[in-house]
Amino acid sequence: MPEIKKLTLENCTRLLKHCGLISADQLSDVLARGKAQETRLYAQHLAGGSRRLRAVVENISPVEVIASFNLELRGLPGRFLTEDVITEAIAAAVGMEYLKIDPLKLNLDVVTAHIPRPFSLKNLIVAVAEKGGILTVAVADPFNTAIINELAIARKLEIKRVLSSKKDILKILREFYGFRASVMAAEQESSTGADLGNLEQYFKLRGNQDIESNDTHVISAVDFLLHYAFEQHSSDIHIEPKREKTLIRFRIDGVMHNIHVIPKLLHAPIVSRIKMLSRMDLAEKRRPQDGRIKTNFNNKDIELRVSTVPVAFGEKVVIRIFDPDILLQDLDSMGFYPRELSLYNSFIRRPNGIILITGPTGSGKTTTLYSSLRSLASPEVNIVTVEDPIEMVMEEFNQIGVQQAIGVGFDSILRNILRQDPDIIMIGEIRDRETAESAVQAALTGHLALSTLHTNDSASAIVRMLDLGIPPFLISATLIGVIAQRLVRKICPQCKIVYELNADELAYLQLDKKSHISWEGQGCKECRGTGYKGRSGIFEVLEMSERIKSVITASVELSDLTDLARKEGMESLRQVATRKMLEGVTTYEEIISMTG
Repeated sequence: MPEIKKLTLENCTRLLKHCGLISADQLSDVLARGKAQETRLYAQHLAGGSRRLRAVVENISPVEVIASFNLELRGLPGRFLTEDVITEAIAAAVGMEYLKIDPLKLNLDVVTAHIPRPFSLKNLIVAVAEKGGILTVAVADPFNTAIINELAIARKLEIKRVLSSKKDILKILREFYGFRASVMAAEQESSTGADLGNLEQYFKLRGNQDIESNDTHVISAVDFLLHYAFEQHSSDIHIEPKREKTLIRFRIDGVMHNIHVIPKLLHAPIVSRIKMLSRMDLAEKRRPQDGRIKTNFNNKDIELRVSTVPVAFGEKVVIRIFDPDILLQDLDSMGFYPRELSLYNSFIRRPNGIILITGPTGSGKTTTLYSSLRSLASPEVNIVTVEDPIEMVMEEFNQIGVQQAIGVGFDSILRNILRQDPDIIMIGEIRDRETAESAVQAALTGHLALSTLHTNDSASAIVRMLDLGIPPFLISATLIGVIAQRLVRKICPQCKIVYELNADELAYLQLDKKSHISWEGQGCKECRGTGYKGRSGIFEVLEMSERIKSVITASVELSDLTDLARKEGMESLRQVATRKMLEGVTTYEEIISMTG
């Protein structure tokens, strides 16, 4: 391996050639065009960079230059030479540990307490861990040892270095230092002590004023928090007041992660800022409220649905993030198998009837509904939705939001909706008899109605409709089909390894005794050590065949419906999930977690 004593374009490219990551032709091309590429990158960064980042902009590293060529890795089609790949190769060459920085595993205090932001920016260095008196810092340049020595003397700490990409370090400097600075500034400007939301102290502390919601630093803190959530592909932000602090958590791929702990004093102003953005009543803290925010990230609109509820120590806020790339998908990319996709496509192309989507909260029902409606939307079709609340504003649909406070509920809207000449009606959720009857009436008068129910499987939806008081003959006449669904986490492709199911696991999944090969994720930097990356849908599709219609009576047993549906060809959620496991999409543990 060639010895490297300085990060230069030539040294780095020759190292990559030696490691087999690039070819001789690619090496020659990078060296020939490297200087011109560096000039172009400098101009781009200068145009888009802030004054604070000007010093960093002026130092374009050879790693950035090589990565900007988007070279395909030798022998790995579809994978490219990124800053991370190059940095990892350099780390191996100089005998340093490489660290892919995972923001979710960093402690805000550790990152920001030891190294001032200007020093970090100038030298591209960030603290990532502290244990036993040893401070671990990530650096972009393995040869800048003088800075480390200065830092060790100044902080009186033993320092361990790891190598990380400049891109990762800058991301942490922007997100963590920006959020920390905003929180600290807001805390310094606030007065001490009042926490009216804490039920344990309510009577003692009555009469103190909240911090103004338009405080500049609070605004910045909320902006940093939202930006960070978008970067991490979070689906939900939880802001949870505790007795002496406020905990911020993100849900990513269905799993909760602790993110930040902020002073309790700042909980009220941050909540007030979010309530102001979502047009809620700032003064109302005793009742739950719902609101929405529309914002922009990476040149695409993102809808945020905000919910507040009073809990023991104040108002808890949950922000649901609706990314259009996730909420609106092609039906054939959502995880349907060919039989289920063909059936479902036949359902939504019917001129009239009811289609029900079932599953628990967070199972992807909204994605299925919106994606279905978008596939049906055209200038010739009038689509009307009734939602509580409107999940995501779409110009292709005529969306009506339920407003219970003024008596505009599902039942009252649906009683009048037929006068709007709809072709397709989407009802956010069937919760009571009146809503169910309105859906049936719409289907009987020649309309296609799509809605959701909270049941565990598809056959249970029929029993639920009977429980709501819908006569069996009307269910048989109007119900087209039922889709039960879940979301299972997908195995990370970067750390996927073979896993052989044991006898107990085979028996539990009702597979034969012959050896079945499955897969699992070991955990790597790409998946944050979880072994999973992304999610896929599993779908149980029940078609209302003539045989199933004939057995629907007021006293029909759920088990009889389920058995008949399986004889008619329906695959259960467990069976579909097992197929995904045997194909290497998900794991045995995820099947048990999602299907019981």
